Amino acid sequence: MKLMYRAALLAAPLCLAFAAPAVAQNSPFSSGDFVTVASISVDDGHSVDYATYLAGRWKAQQEFAKSQGWIIGYEVLANVNKRPGEPDLYLITRRHTMPDAAESEKQGQAMRDHFKEDDKVSDAASGERAKYRKQMGSMLLRAQIFK
Repeated sequence: MKLMYRAALLAAPLCLAFAAPAVAQNSPFSSGDFVTVASISVDDGHSVDYATYLAGRWKAQQEFAKSQGWIIGYEVLANVNKRPGEPDLYLITRRHTMPDAAESEKQGQAMRDHFKEDDKVSDAASGERAKYRKQMGSMLLRAQIFK
């Protein structure tokens, strides 16, 4: 009995290795772009404050990232029919690929150099915004394109 159990344990990974490509070939989708969605709640009386930040600094950062080819697009979506507990805004960023750790650090340094800002200044500005806006969460999605 032990021999059969061990044989089954050894055979299972092989079965999965050969089955996975067959499943992938039958999928009606291919993988598309990555979409990052940040869920933002803004305190009453601060909508214009946060909108000003988004239209200024945030947009400038996104435009720089787009000019470098790091992202392919971005947008802000307002939650028009907001229910209790839902965010006010969704900040959307689209990219073809996700950077690895080294590339992410390189992009961060290029961003700091471009805006002539260090992490301390950036953190302080984020802390000021945190007084009236909260990031409720974020999602990383991947588009599924029909074949």
